Amino acid sequence: MSDTIFHTKTEAEEIFDDSSDYTLFSWSKQKGINPIAIKYGEGVYLYDYDGKRYLDFSSGLMNVNIGHGNQRVTRAVAEQMTQVSYVTPGCITKVRGELGKKLASITPKGLNKTLFTTGGAEAIENAIKLARLYTGRHKIITRYRAFHGASYGAMTAGGDPRKLAHDSQQVPNIVHIEDPYCYHCPWGKQPDWCKRECVSHVERVIEFEGPENVAAIILEGESGTSGCIKYPADYLGKIRAICDKHGILLIADEVMSGFGRTGEWFAVDLHGVVPDMIATAKGITAGYIPLGALIVSDKIAEHYNDKPLMLGLTYSAHPVACAAGVEVLKIYEDENMVENARAMGKYIDLQMVQMKAKHPSIGDWRNTGLLGCIELVKDRETREPMAPYNAKPDEMVVMNKVAAKIKELGMYTFVRWNYIFIAPPLCINKEQVDEGLQIISEALKIADDKVEHG
Repeated sequence: MSDTIFHTKTEAEEIFDDSSDYTLFSWSKQKGINPIAIKYGEGVYLYDYDGKRYLDFSSGLMNVNIGHGNQRVTRAVAEQMTQVSYVTPGCITKVRGELGKKLASITPKGLNKTLFTTGGAEAIENAIKLARLYTGRHKIITRYRAFHGASYGAMTAGGDPRKLAHDSQQVPNIVHIEDPYCYHCPWGKQPDWCKRECVSHVERVIEFEGPENVAAIILEGESGTSGCIKYPADYLGKIRAICDKHGILLIADEVMSGFGRTGEWFAVDLHGVVPDMIATAKGITAGYIPLGALIVSDKIAEHYNDKPLMLGLTYSAHPVACAAGVEVLKIYEDENMVENARAMGKYIDLQMVQMKAKHPSIGDWRNTGLLGCIELVKDRETREPMAPYNAKPDEMVVMNKVAAKIKELGMYTFVRWNYIFIAPPLCINKEQVDEGLQIISEALKIADDKVEHG
C-alpha cells in the first residue's frame, strides 16, 4: 500500500504557480522570486491570501495616492461602463471634457489643454514628439538620474541604468546632464560655497550642442525613484530662465510627483515655475485604471488650431479611464488629501530627525510632501553608500536583508540600491506613519551593524 502523501495546494500557491508559469515579471529574474499574492487592499493596507496585512508605504509604485479599495471609483467606473466603455478618440464623451476642464483648474496658469494617453511613458513619448514638431528642433536634454518610462523614447530620455540593456537601440538626439545632487555634489561643493555649477553645467551643454538645435529640457517636477534628489531652491527657476533665453521648451515630468504627492497639485508649484508642458499619469487615477496626460500651454495648443496635430493613440481619452480620473480628483478635494500630504510630510520629517539620531546607517533623508527616501551609508563622514549606484547582486547583500526584514514585519515599500522609499497613500494618518517608521527602524538595525563609524 502506497504511503505517498499528496500535497493540496493552497490558493496562494495556485496563484503563484499560474503567475509564474504563464506570466512574465518586470525588471526581474523569472525564477527564485517571492512576490506577495495580494487578495485585497483597503486604505493604506494590502492583505494576502494567508490574511497577513502589509502597510503599503510606497503607494504601490507611488501611484495609489487615494489609498486602496475606494469604492467611489468603482461606482464611477461601473456607471460609465453602463453607458459606453469605448469610443474612438475622434468622438467625445462627457467625462473627457469634465476631466480636461478639471485639470485646467489645477494646473499652473496657462496650461489648459490635455492630450490623454494610456500612461506616463506615452505622455513622455508624445511630449518629445510634440516638442520637436512645434520647435522644428531635434535635441532633447534630460537628467542622468531620472526615470521617464520604459518605451524606447522615454527610456532613452531617462538615465536610469535599467535602459543599458537596450542602449544599442536608443532614440537619437537625447543629451544627458548631471544632477543637482547636493548630498553627492558632482562638483564637490558644499552648500556654503556652492556657485550653482549644476546650472552653469546646463548652460555649457546647451552651448556645446547648439541652442538652435535644442527643442526641450525634460525635468521631473520632483525627483522620484532616482533617490528623491531635491533641487536647490532656485534651480528650476534658473532652468526656466535658460529655456526662455534660448526658445527651449521646459517639460515637467509629473508622472510620480503630480496630484498632491508633494503637498501641492504639482511639484512645479513648489518652485513657482510654469512649464510649457506637463507629462503626468499615476495619481490622475490613483492607479485604479491606466491613464496618462500631456498638458500643454495655450501657446502650443493654439499653434495647432489651423494645422493637424500629428499625435494620437487608440485609447486616448478612454471614457472609463476618464471617469476614474474625474472621481479620483473629487476624492482628493473631498478628503483634503493634498493638505494631508503636506501635513504628514512635515510630521515624517520631524520623526526622521529622531530616527537619524538613533540609526548611524541613515546618511540622508530627502522628502517633499509624501515623496521621500532614506539614503543608507556605511560611513556618514565619507558618505559611502550601503550599496552603490546600479549595484550588482553581491553588492546588495545588506540592503536585501533590510528589505526582507521590512517585508517580514508587514510592510510593502520600494527598496532600491541604498534607498528606502517612504511615499504612502495621501490618506495616511499619524498612527499609521508611526507604525511604518517603527517597522523601518527595526529593519535598520541590520544596516547599523555594517556602519564603519557611528
